Amino acid sequence: MSKKSNIVILGPTATGKTKLAAQVANRVNGEVISADSRQVYRGMSLGTGKDLIDYHVDGKVIKSHLIDIAEAGSQYSIYNYLHDFAIAANEIQSKKKTIVVCGGSGMYLEAALGLYHFAEAPVDEQFRLEAEQLTDEELFHMLAALRPLHNSTDTSDRSRLIRAIEVARAGLSVNQTYGISNPGLVSLENSLIFGIDLPREEIRRRITERLEQRLKEGMLNEVISLLNKGIKPEGLTYYGLEYKYMTLHLTGKLSYDEMFTLLNTAIHQFAKRQMTWFRRMEKKGIPIHWLNGKLSPEDNAGLILRLFNNL
Repeated sequence: MSKKSNIVILGPTATGKTKLAAQVANRVNGEVISADSRQVYRGMSLGTGKDLIDYHVDGKVIKSHLIDIAEAGSQYSIYNYLHDFAIAANEIQSKKKTIVVCGGSGMYLEAALGLYHFAEAPVDEQFRLEAEQLTDEELFHMLAALRPLHNSTDTSDRSRLIRAIEVARAGLSVNQTYGISNPGLVSLENSLIFGIDLPREEIRRRITERLEQRLKEGMLNEVISLLNKGIKPEGLTYYGLEYKYMTLHLTGKLSYDEMFTLLNTAIHQFAKRQMTWFRRMEKKGIPIHWLNGKLSPEDNAGLILRLFNNL
C-alpha cells in the first residue's frame, strides 16, 4: 500500500469528529478542512454545531478552513465548496503540512475526495428509485446542496425537482464505481479515511444532550438575530433542521416543547441517514477504518497516528 499523505475523519452528528480532528492535526503538524455543508455560514454557530472550542489543543488553536466563509442568507453550493476546498488544500500543502478533512456531510466528503466529475445529464434510474423513499423537503434540500435555487420552477412539483437534482448531480457526477478520477491533492489514492462508530442509542443520547445544551447557550437567540437581519422565516429553513424547527417556534407555529420534541427526533433520523450514506460509500469501494467512539479523542488520535505512520 502506498504512503498516505492526508487524513479524513467522518461520522454522524454528535460523535466528536471536530475534537478528534483537532487532536490529530496537532500531532501531525496539520490543518483541518471542514466537510460540512452548513458550517460555512457566519453567524450560525450553535445551530450548525461548529464547536470552535474543540480546535483548542495543548494551549494553541489548530487552524481550520471553510468555516465562517459565507454570509448567512446566501446559498453556498457544492460548486463553491469544490473551488474553496482546492484553495485550502493548496494553502496547507504549500506550508508542508498535513491535510485533515473532517465532516459529516456525505456529498461534501465525496467532493473532497475528488469523486465528482463533469458529465451530461441522462435519466438516472437508480437515483429515481432512491428518490421514492425521500420526502419533497428532503429532495429540496438535496437540490439546494448541489446548487443555488435560482429557478423556482425546478421545485414547483416533485417530478421537476427530481429532474433538477439529476441535472445538478450530473454536473458533478459521482463515479459510481469509485474509481480514481483526476486524483488531486486529496483523493482516495492518497488519503486514509477514519469513521467514528457508536451504538445508535449512544448517538441518540448525545444528540439530545447536545440539543439541550445548545438551547441553554442561546441557540434561539441566534435564530432571532438572523431574523432581525432580514432573513425571511421561510429562507431559514434552507439551513437545516435546527433553523427550521426553531423558526417554526419563533413564528408561533410550534410550542417550545413541540419544537424540542420534533427537532430532537429529526436530528436522530438525520444521524441514521448519515450512517446509511457512509455504509454506501463502503459498499462502493471507499475503505473506512472505524474507530470506537467511546474511546477518548486522545486515544483515537493515537490509533490514527499509528496506522497513518505505518502505511
